[in-house]
Amino acid sequence: MKPPRFHYHDPVTLQEALDLLARHGEEARLLAGGQSLMPMLNFRLARPGHVIDINRVAGLDTVTRSERGLRLGALVRQRTLERSPLIREHSPLIAQAMPFVGHPQIRTRGTLGGNLAHADPASELPAVMVALGAELSLRSARGERTLAAEKFFVAALTTALAPGELLTGITLPPWPARTGSSVLEVAKRHGDFALGGVAVTLTLDPQGRVAGARIVGFGVGPGPVRAIDAERSLIGAVPAAAAFAEAGCIAAAGVDPADDIHASGAYRKRLIGVLTERALTGALDALPERAA
Repeated sequence: MKPPRFHYHDPVTLQEALDLLARHGEEARLLAGGQSLMPMLNFRLARPGHVIDINRVAGLDTVTRSERGLRLGALVRQRTLERSPLIREHSPLIAQAMPFVGHPQIRTRGTLGGNLAHADPASELPAVMVALGAELSLRSARGERTLAAEKFFVAALTTALAPGELLTGITLPPWPARTGSSVLEVAKRHGDFALGGVAVTLTLDPQGRVAGARIVGFGVGPGPVRAIDAERSLIGAVPAAAAFAEAGCIAAAGVDPADDIHASGAYRKRLIGVLTERALTGALDALPERAA
């Protein structure tokens, strides 16, 4: 397996990278962690004329906290997402998801931005970003724009990135009080692509009833699938087995997965219902008040 011929570029500033993208347009592909691009090159599923390696671009690999929440650079390694105390404290859903992402060797090289830009429907991190209400910063030589995660993922392996645009960072809103979270999935082997999974957050009001919830499925559609009707069913409910089971049924009814060689659509549909119920229970158990 050998990649096709291409021109290699190694910019050291963001402006240099953006200029290269503007110059070469759709003929260019970005190299971050390389965990998706390199296999595609070797199998010749991708044949770019130019590969722009952004690993030396300064300022894209930081994790910072402000009044707006957490700011994650697009080049933050997945291993950092898994181990960072700042992320564990202020966005625990990310840390919960990371053990499901590939294997340690992959997470050592893989980046947050690369994973999101690849937009695999079975990937955990796009669903997590939608569940967290993340905002993505997109830069080009023409300027910068911000896009909600829900609008970034357009279809399988397709995002709202325009030619010449680069995902530079992700902003996560502050973690709400009285909020727990959970990620669950089923795969044939640990580290394999998920047959189906859910990322969940659950927020309670001071009286102990559900004030808000986010339920996002992955592996059951062309991208992250938010179960809005299931979320609404929980508002005002007592967080208990009956409410969680009903939300699971509603979440399952809201997806229409396709059959493939790995699992039937009917299996995936049932899977989302079961995992939603269990993940909501896990999110309740993960509430800081209960953990204490």
